[in-house]
Amino acid sequence: MALESLLVILLVGAVAGWLAGQIVKGYGYGLLGNIVVGIVGAFLAGLLFPQLGLTIGTGIAGAIIHATIGAVILLFLIRLIKRA
Repeated sequence: MALESLLVILLVGAVAGWLAGQIVKGYGYGLLGNIVVGIVGAFLAGLLFPQLGLTIGTGIAGAIIHATIGAVILLFLIRLIKRA
């Protein structure tokens, strides 16, 4: 993997994790946590969206939107598990 690709993945993960933290109030994990939440959210959305037949944009903006939606789903799942 090229260094540029790794930097883009980290940037998209950080932005998506931060946005998801803003949408789902009460969840702030810091920079490293936001990156992890964003990357895992992008992976989750990458698994779910094709099964549902959804496509959301292209390029960096599409990747951020895609990862943010996945990260919001992930944070809601974490919230449900913590309440149980």
